Amino acid sequence: MTISMAGLPAFLLYFCVGTALIVGFAVIYLRLTAHDEIALIRSGNLSAAIAFGGNLAGFSIPLEKAIEQASSIPDLVLWALAAMLIQFAAYGVARYLSPELSKKIEEDRLPSAAMLAVIAVISGTLAAASMTE
Repeated sequence: MTISMAGLPAFLLYFCVGTALIVGFAVIYLRLTAHDEIALIRSGNLSAAIAFGGNLAGFSIPLEKAIEQASSIPDLVLWALAAMLIQFAAYGVARYLSPELSKKIEEDRLPSAAMLAVIAVISGTLAAASMTE
């Protein structure tokens, strides 16, 4: 079996761009929410960790699909932006279904966090499945 490192530059490029897109999503998401997830997580709030983690997963799933089938970095970025918009819309749906969502997460109420995480992951898997070649 021969090991080739010919694809290493492309791997590193897509990995770095993917990482930057996840960080960008996280920064925007953290600004959209009415509660401070990072402070809540640092203080031991499990609901904040579940909600934030679910949203990161919900974005990462279609991002993985976009990386897999992107023909170029601009192509990847466009599909990632579409996935971001879907996640932000999913957050809006969750806020509509539970108008006091931020307050409930601040109070560490797990059902609200679980609902938000599930909505985010379902939206992400649907977005990924919809990305056809």
